[in-house]
Amino acid sequence: MAGKTGLTHIGAQGEAHMVDVGSKADTERTAIAEAAVIMQAATLRMILDGNAKKGDVLGTARIAGIMAAKKAHELIPLCHPLLLTKVSVDIEPDETLPGLRVTALARVTGKTGVEMEALTAASVACLTIYDMAKAVDRGMVITGVRLVEKTGGKSGAYRASEG
Repeated sequence: MAGKTGLTHIGAQGEAHMVDVGSKADTERTAIAEAAVIMQAATLRMILDGNAKKGDVLGTARIAGIMAAKKAHELIPLCHPLLLTKVSVDIEPDETLPGLRVTALARVTGKTGVEMEALTAASVACLTIYDMAKAVDRGMVITGVRLVEKTGGKSGAYRASEG
């Protein structure tokens, strides 16, 4: 039950607590998040050509994002641990940025949503890209971290507007 603030994680006296989802029905829930890393065109070319000194930037970032989704509850206070049924991280070059666009999907059949897992996956994939290429481009910018879509649960479907 929400406290006087109307927020589900804050009690009447302002104390934080984890929401009890025990009485909620299990439903299939999916969330898709996105983010981007803007970089110099030469940095993007280095990554795409596989010439980064630290190794395979895209493969490493993909794995880092998947691992991060599985640990979202350890990083974000009051986030429920979930038995994820699917996590995917796709990374595509975008010459118009220039940079890389990251899309993360998380899925679960459970009592609470997977938005935080998808957002964590996209964010950590971007952080990994930055880490692996920072020696040649410290001016990279991580931007546009947002929830694109979610399905399932009591609140139903959500789709972000373009832009």
